[in-house]
Amino acid sequence: MRLTIDEYCKYFKMSKEMINSKIKAKKLNYIIEDGMTYIIVTRSSLDKEKRVEIHQEKNVVPRENTQIAKPKTTVATVIALYQRENKFLKDKIVQLETKVDKLIDDKEQMLRDERDKIEKIYSSKDEQLKNILTLVNKKMKLDKENATIHEIESFNHQDEAKSIDGFELVELKEYLKSLNIKSSQRKTIKKRFLDAYDNDVRVIHRDGKLYLDFSKYDYSDLLAY
Repeated sequence: MRLTIDEYCKYFKMSKEMINSKIKAKKLNYIIEDGMTYIIVTRSSLDKEKRVEIHQEKNVVPRENTQIAKPKTTVATVIALYQRENKFLKDKIVQLETKVDKLIDDKEQMLRDERDKIEKIYSSKDEQLKNILTLVNKKMKLDKENATIHEIESFNHQDEAKSIDGFELVELKEYLKSLNIKSSQRKTIKKRFLDAYDNDVRVIHRDGKLYLDFSKYDYSDLLAY
């Protein structure tokens, strides 16, 4: 015969916890049908009074050597089982496809965001480069204009320096300004002329200023830098 867990607790005065523990330890024979657990109890393991009590409770006439009838599996049952399994698998496939689509959309969105970010960075760099080139062009233009102004001023100073005692002379200070050299180099050349003008006829001194006469002399040694 088979008993539910509640019936087994009642007839054998045991708690559900103890019965479940025995089931897990496989100390009790049991079967599961439609989600219900039944404990198998053989008649030989019960005394006469206990068998009478159980059968009176269950209103069943005791029979010796009664075998437990197993439920028959029909074609309809198998088909229904396969249909349930098929529906479950279809639902699972739909869920997986939905997840895959979402992952693909998220990946594409991430790539689009990354592309926009890179384009923004390059656009910003292009704008900075344009600004730098504009500034460089402006500076080159200003340097060119300043160089032109210095050349004009240098020529004017040379014109003013002419005709001292009938010679074509150029003032040393103004000439050095027209050269594209450092201030320290100009000072070195000027000191070289000051050291040499008493002993060098090429260096002309007038009114506290030094003059050069390129029409007569070569000053390459004194102007070296």
